[in-house]
Amino acid sequence: MNRIRMFAVLVLAITAGGGLAFATYNYIQNAPVKTVSLPTRPVIVAAQDLELGAELKQDDLRVVEWPANAVPNGAFSKTDELTGRGLLMPVIQNEPILPMKLASKEAGAGLPPLIPAGLRAVSVRVNEVIGVAGYVLPGTRVDVVATANPTEQRADMTSKVVLTNVLVLAAGTKFEQQSDKGEPQPVSVVTLLVTPEESERLTLASTEGKIQLALRNPLDNSAPTTPGIKPAALLGTPARTAAVRMAAMKQGPTTPVQTVQMVPEPLPTVEVIRGDKRAQEVVR
Repeated sequence: MNRIRMFAVLVLAITAGGGLAFATYNYIQNAPVKTVSLPTRPVIVAAQDLELGAELKQDDLRVVEWPANAVPNGAFSKTDELTGRGLLMPVIQNEPILPMKLASKEAGAGLPPLIPAGLRAVSVRVNEVIGVAGYVLPGTRVDVVATANPTEQRADMTSKVVLTNVLVLAAGTKFEQQSDKGEPQPVSVVTLLVTPEESERLTLASTEGKIQLALRNPLDNSAPTTPGIKPAALLGTPARTAAVRMAAMKQGPTTPVQTVQMVPEPLPTVEVIRGDKRAQEVVR
């Protein structure tokens, strides 16, 4: 008798609970949904990632509805106001196009609008080693190290930092026609932003010798002056140069490095006696 009573109570509880759950579900499904509409404004955004210097086209832009109280200052609402203008900064997909990122309508697109007045853009050919294994990218800063021989004597060959803290405008690959086979070959090119005087130094260094790009910290604004190094002094002071490097590393990557002027040690000499004459000869 007790088992029958307990079973009846259990069935009644399950039935009541199921009915209550079903009624609650129907109420939630049929309840009116309250929608809050915010005022919006059309804003032009990038339809895809756009590179530095790109010319804006209709396919690069699209219109989205932006909350009116959060529209960026200066945002455009019509694509006709942007087509044909060049970008001064890279833009990612869905990013609003703002006036600060655009060149003037008269400047056009490409590299020229990126060159400030009084400066020049000079391109130099590089390989994977000269270009610091691909880490030289637009916006980074480099030093230019030139190796040249002012005379025909090998002892006069010198490596020296000829340009410091140079901004990289562009880095990429172009195709040049080979004279022997007539087939286009990819050539890596880096475009640097320099003054007219620096453009002369860079052109002379790349034509009369070899250049190497040294990648530097963008927060380091120091302009080191070095005496250069010749083959005879190459093995002269490794301990002192290592001490300078370790001191710079201890200062941290964001602290400008104070350059230490390194004076080459004197070359070894021998005294040569010929009769009553003596002379000092340098051992190379």
